[in-house]
Amino acid sequence: MAQQDTDKATPASTKEPAAGTNRRGVLRAVFGTFLGWGFAALGATTGLWAAASTRFMFPNAILQRPDRFKIGYPSDFPRDQVATGLKEKFGVWVVHGKYQGSEQIFALRTVCTHLGCITLWQENERKFKCPCHGSGFYIDGVNFEGPAPRPLERFAIGLADDGQLEIDKSKIFREELGQWDDPECFVVV
Repeated sequence: MAQQDTDKATPASTKEPAAGTNRRGVLRAVFGTFLGWGFAALGATTGLWAAASTRFMFPNAILQRPDRFKIGYPSDFPRDQVATGLKEKFGVWVVHGKYQGSEQIFALRTVCTHLGCITLWQENERKFKCPCHGSGFYIDGVNFEGPAPRPLERFAIGLADDGQLEIDKSKIFREELGQWDDPECFVVV
C-alpha cells in the first residue's frame, strides 16, 4: 500500500507521456505538412488562373504590327527583283517588276490563296511557291500551277510625303476582281 501512496504523490508533470500521444503528434505533423503543401499548390494555381484570366481581358494591340509602314525609297528596290526582307516582320513581298507591260513596284501578300500557307520566293526559278500544296505564282503574283484558285493579293502602296514607299496592309486588292488596275495598289516607276 505504501507504493500506491507514492504513485499518487508523484506530480503529473514528471510522468512520461503515453505512447499514443507521440504517435498523434507525428501524424499531425505529417498530415499537416501535406495539407499545407496542398493548400499552397491550390493557392498558386488559383493565382495563376486569375492572372491569366485578367490578361485575357486586355487586347493585344500593343503586340501587333502597324498596318501602315514605310519601307524605303523606290531606288532601294532593283528592277526585276523581289525584296524578301519584309516577309517575316510584315508578311509582304515587295516586287519591282512588270504587270501588263507597265513597270511597277507593288506589295504582294505572302499568304497563298489556296489554304493560307506562307509562300516562298525561289530566286533560281523566279517564282513564288507554296510549300504546302505546290501552288506556283509568277513574279507578278499571278498563279500558274497547283490548286491555288487565284493570284496572290496586293496591299495598298504609295509614296509618302518624304518620297518613301509606304504600305497600307488594311487595304487589299484582288486581281480576279479587276482591282489590280487601281493606282493605290502599285507605284509606277
